[in-house]
Amino acid sequence: MTVSTKAKTYLNHINGEWVSSLNEQVEASSNPANKNEIVGYTQKSIKEDLEKAIKAAHGAKKSWRKMGQAERGQFLFKVANILEENLDEIAETMTKEMGKTLPEAKGETARGVAILRYYAGEGMRKDGDVIPSSDKDALMFTRRTPLGVVGIITPWNFPVAIPIWKIAPALVYGNTVVFKPATEAAVTAAKVVECFDRAGLPKGVLNFITGSGSIIGQQLIDHPLLDAITFTGSESVGERVAKSASSRGIKFQLEMGGKNPVIVTKDANLDGAVEAVISGGFRSTGQKCTASSRVIVENEVYDSFVEKLVQETKKITVGNGLKEGIWMGPCASESQFNTVRKYIELGREEGATLITGGEILTGEEFDKGFYVTPAIFGNVQPEMKIAQEEIFGPVIALLRATNLEEAIEVANNTRYGLSASIFTSNISSLLEFIDDIDAGLVRINAESAGVELQAPFGGMKASSTGSREQGEAAKEFYTAIKTVFIKG
Repeated sequence: MTVSTKAKTYLNHINGEWVSSLNEQVEASSNPANKNEIVGYTQKSIKEDLEKAIKAAHGAKKSWRKMGQAERGQFLFKVANILEENLDEIAETMTKEMGKTLPEAKGETARGVAILRYYAGEGMRKDGDVIPSSDKDALMFTRRTPLGVVGIITPWNFPVAIPIWKIAPALVYGNTVVFKPATEAAVTAAKVVECFDRAGLPKGVLNFITGSGSIIGQQLIDHPLLDAITFTGSESVGERVAKSASSRGIKFQLEMGGKNPVIVTKDANLDGAVEAVISGGFRSTGQKCTASSRVIVENEVYDSFVEKLVQETKKITVGNGLKEGIWMGPCASESQFNTVRKYIELGREEGATLITGGEILTGEEFDKGFYVTPAIFGNVQPEMKIAQEEIFGPVIALLRATNLEEAIEVANNTRYGLSASIFTSNISSLLEFIDDIDAGLVRINAESAGVELQAPFGGMKASSTGSREQGEAAKEFYTAIKTVFIKG
């Protein structure tokens, strides 16, 4: 391909060195706000490149494991400081590469700093427990031990936070890593890895490789030297990860999306609910696995809620996320843009009413990017595809319910179970919701999109498989328990 001299080419990071792919081919990453702008080039790696990365991680795992946990934590403190120093540059790159607004990108990068510091602190926390033995002359205790080489595959929608919340615990608990980011956000990922490199990690501890999912991703999933794999992305790929990992008896962890409901009861604060639904449904252009995509409203307040929701949605400014005053950026890629368009048309065909939005913006700067206005559908039935399938875009489906019991039944009527929220002023209603909703993340009088770094994150049903991510729960995945019995 012809390479622009204005855009930087980013290399793979293997065994402590920045190296080109053996085939010397690169792939362009374009700005979704202006498809004619190349943000950078990343390596279009081949199987032999991955082989080098995995062997480097395998060769480094013994010495990294033997390093004290406290010392490993100190490396993460250094990475956090370096990331913080480069926050503005990395956030701007994120906005250019995948489209979210600059304030959102800065917030995500700051979250990455906080995650690093949280797991750096794990270096000084306990890694086991003393357990009473039936033999009074014996000592029995447990220790947490690393798994070995961990493969990490991440999506494009949170190109700083998701890689860091996987890499940081993997490293502090003593594992080595082979990291493959989504190609749509590989430049941002490379800048994150640069921070780890500048912190002085030993060779082979963190290896970074870019390339297609069909080649690099699949070969990573199937590699015999891999001891565990953590994946966030589509359900179809997640199923392949589970099948491969299960056949080899290695640990795997999957996060695969959601169709997240918000219930609005007749006694809810409607203004608060509207604000949260708009934020949860349309921030990051709806490209969050926890985004609010179904809103189930009790009949008594349905019309009032919809009127307020439409009124506020029409105020949303759409445009280049680097510009001040822009609330929502473009879809992250042409592929995602076409998916959103497809579902908007499908909603019409299914008989739902497009109340507002769903327009493809054209003219001036819009012709160069992938812009669509936030869409709200009414008259949606639970069995419609726009109420069942993850769109991953700024599209909200409105459904009616006669009471809370029906609303929860509709909310649970999906193959996913990641996050869910309810707006109510009734304590009995919120307790019933907490008990009966099928979701791993339950939020009361708050938007469905949102998770705190110190709390476990993950879903039920087809949304997740394996142990939870983030917080202390990460230890359950990245370590194994060794029980020790000592008798004098």
